[in-house]
Amino acid sequence: MTPTTSAVARALERIERLDPALHAFIEVWPETALAREREAVARRLPLGGLPFAVKGPSGIRSYAARRLIAAGGIPVGATSVPGPGTHWQTWGQGAHGRTVNPWRADRTPGGSSAGSAVAVAAGMVELATGSDGAGSVRIPAAWCGVFGLRTTNGLLPSPDRSGLASAGVLARSAAAAEPYLRHVLDGYEPPAARSLPLPFPLPAVYSEDLGFADVDPEVAAVVGGAVDRLVAAGTVRLLDRHAGLLDPAGAWTAVRGGAPDDPEAVRVRRTNDERLDVLLADGALLLTPVTPNRPHGHEGPGTVYSTALTWAFNLSGHPAASLPAGFTGDGCPVGLQVVAARGADLELLAAARAVEDALPAAPAPPLPGRR
Repeated sequence: MTPTTSAVARALERIERLDPALHAFIEVWPETALAREREAVARRLPLGGLPFAVKGPSGIRSYAARRLIAAGGIPVGATSVPGPGTHWQTWGQGAHGRTVNPWRADRTPGGSSAGSAVAVAAGMVELATGSDGAGSVRIPAAWCGVFGLRTTNGLLPSPDRSGLASAGVLARSAAAAEPYLRHVLDGYEPPAARSLPLPFPLPAVYSEDLGFADVDPEVAAVVGGAVDRLVAAGTVRLLDRHAGLLDPAGAWTAVRGGAPDDPEAVRVRRTNDERLDVLLADGALLLTPVTPNRPHGHEGPGTVYSTALTWAFNLSGHPAASLPAGFTGDGCPVGLQVVAARGADLELLAAARAVEDALPAAPAPPLPGRR
């Protein structure tokens, strides 16, 4: 292997060529990355020099990054997160300027794992770490047309004192995200090795709005069409269960603000937990759009909460994934959210792989000069 043909060298070349326009990275570490790759290959570590990116300036110190490095993964740089003073955490600030959506430069990529999603969508890295306290992995995954997974609350160490944020991963597909869980989780075994294979068709509940959200009709149509294809393909069997959750906005705000015992927050969380237990009983999945809106401009989303359909599961602790579902007429990617029971992260990943196998392959963005 020579530096000019290695996986890390190719990743660094793509970053150098594409990032001045996309602004996905705040730091890149070429010399350290190439040295680590040589060591990983020489020691025959299991990931064999797989290039990945870490979220934000502290990402290199995260539990997930340390585990990936120990397995032979190579961090090539730190990705953008929202700049100081940004109220809406749905964009990033890279070394070259504000992070742009690789599908439409006039739109945000989502956040706060903004640069991680862009780096994966543009093929600059194989996968990237993220964290998700209200939708910060799932929203950029949806808006950049890649796969994103937030793990069950408490499954992996998190510095978030509120307990809302959990570690996550962004990758081109659910299959490409599997090395993350394999090497970050202790005692990892694929679902089929631990139990019977997943039941087919997969039992699932579909909800366009979770009972309270105001969803863009075109976003709803794209996700509804994807669910229809899953049913037609025999991948999913829809159950007659109604997802009438309470709007979690106030409860999430109270918990994030350090008031988890606020009576209204306690009531909303308890009610939603009870309803989710019914929805997800017997291994059922919950399917929804990831966001009620399409990617907004860099000035912000206005009065729309992009987190409306995601933060309920930060409160409840359930693992949730975003998969590419299609595009709106103006060329914006739309994400399908898949939620599973608490602790069923591996089953969720297996279900996501089955879902993406039944949907059209997600295309890569038409980046200038990409090769």
